This record gives sequence, structure tokens and C-alpha cells, in this order.
Amino acid sequence: MARDTTAFSGRPAELIGRQVAGYRIEREIGRGGMAVVYRARDLRLDRTVALKLLAPELARNDTFRKRFTHESRVAAAIDHPHIVPIFEAGETDGVLYIAMRYVEGSDLRHLLDREGPLPSPTAARIAVQVASALDAAHEHGLVHRDVKPGNILIARGTDSEHPEHAYLTDFGLTKKSLSLTGFTTVGQFVGTLDYVAPEQISGRPVDGRCDVYGFACVAYETLAGRPPFLRDDDMALLWAHQHDEPPPLTESRPDLPSRVDTVFARALAKSPDDRYDSCLSFVAALRGALSGRPEARRPATAVEARPAPDSAPETPQPGRRPKLPPAWADPVFGHRDRTPG
Repeated sequence: MARDTTAFSGRPAELIGRQVAGYRIEREIGRGGMAVVYRARDLRLDRTVALKLLAPELARNDTFRKRFTHESRVAAAIDHPHIVPIFEAGETDGVLYIAMRYVEGSDLRHLLDREGPLPSPTAARIAVQVASALDAAHEHGLVHRDVKPGNILIARGTDSEHPEHAYLTDFGLTKKSLSLTGFTTVGQFVGTLDYVAPEQISGRPVDGRCDVYGFACVAYETLAGRPPFLRDDDMALLWAHQHDEPPPLTESRPDLPSRVDTVFARALAKSPDDRYDSCLSFVAALRGALSGRPEARRPATAVEARPAPDSAPETPQPGRRPKLPPAWADPVFGHRDRTPG
């Protein structure tokens, strides 16, 4: 097929069957206010990809275009089992695009719409996977800033102990940590109102704790069946995020331990300084509350984890060695000895 040089017209149906930057568009699989995502065929490598095309007005903004290209490359460099791999990002014929792995399955939005509130073990399994992805992004200087159920893909897991595999996606519109306010340079708000942090609304600088708030809103919804704040209009919802206390989760889920309310109150604190300092710290506290265990301590840094010179090694317990969780979950379960037993 000859290369189609027609600029993105904003009418997605017209692009089906056309070629954009070496990808033949097959069908639409998702859309938002600033982009449309298609299933497409990579004609160079003969593989299926998810191709995201951004609104044309974004490409016309020089600052946004340069930032998009830079941050897409940073996101592509993150190798993490719960972040959708980015294959390519660029611009063609005035259209910004991102080619990503195509994930067979659905997303958390559709799962919640179909199932309603999730059993706490299922919610916790999904939460720890997403939390590890967000913290990995923060370590690379990226703040996602639009954590929502629609940006969490749910694929089939590997076995009965891991029945689902969660992927975090949509890093193409992220912002460099601490560098930008909550609005893009083209005057559009980045973030979905049900999950937006107070500092994003007020235009203050953001860091990873912004994602702690948005992610906590998502985790709340997985357990309650609805986000923490429900209001009749957008302005009332924005006010609630900034000034209202979230309703206790146990009002919707009286079967859960009351300590989960304390965990969510901290994760949804109005000031970033009052929240958990990482997404995995929040999940560790949530898992502890759901199971009745004491709240897990903040994961130690590499320096803090080193034993003192005169400290005695921990005495191994007799009996069979327990199965260890995967390495990426160490911040939740603690840094355990991984030497073969």
C-alpha cells in the first residue's frame, strides 16, 4: 500500500485501512479527549500494535511536541513487567503518534463496569502490580498524572495464583517530575476529574505523590464500586477533591476491616506531604489493613538495608523455605534473602 500523506482529519473512521508512519490502521480500540487509539499492523515487522494518534492541535505546539518526544523516549526506556512497552514515538504529517504493544484483553474500567466492586484479594493483586509500575516511572523522573481505570489494562495471567496481569499505559502525555503545573501549554487539563489530585487542580508543581492520590482513588473504586467523590457537576467535583474528606470505604464495604479507612484517609490527603511517599508504600499499608496485619514500614533504601557491621545474621527458620514473590514486589513484602535454599 502506498504511503498515505493525508493529515489526521479528526474523523477516526476515515483512517481505517490507511497507513500512518508504517502502520496500517485496522480498527479503533479506545479514545479520550486528546487522542484515539487503534489496533494497527506494523508493516515493517509484521506484528500487531496499539497505535495512539494525538489531536492535531497538540502537534502544532512546539513546546508540547518536543516534550512529548522526549518523555515518550524516557517511557520507552523503562523495562518493567507492568508497563506497556513503547516501540516507537514520533511525528508524521503533523500527527504525533505512539506505537505500543497490543495487549489482548480489556481494561480495569470495563472490568469494574461488568463486575462492580472486586473481591479484596483481586483488588490487592491488581493494586500491587500497578503500584510497582508507577514507582518505576517515578524513579525515571516521570509522573503519570492520569492514573485511571481506563489506563490500566488487564490481560490473562500466568496461572491460578496470578489470574490477571495488569499493565499501566498512556505515558505519552506525562510530565517531568516537579517541572510543570497541572495544565498543558495548549490550555488543556491533563487528568480525569474522578482521580485528579488537589495540587493538579490548583496548578501547583507535582511529583510522584500526585500519582499516589490518583492511584488511591482508583484502588478505592475497585473496592467500593465507585470513586471516592461523586458530585453532580465538574466544579463541585473539583471542590470536593480540594476540600472534602473522602467517605469511609467501609460505608460501602462494611465487610472490610475499619483500618482500611485510615489507610485511604492518608493516601487521599489534600497535602502531598501527608500522603504515603510511594505507591508501593500505600499498597503495603492497604494489604496489611485488609489482612489485619500491622501496617508495613516504609521500604528500606539500599543503604538502610545493609546490616550493621556487628549485627548477627538472621537465624534461618527450620522447615520448608516459603515461595518468594517476584523481585519487583520486594518493596511490598520486604527485601528477603533470595539465595537458593
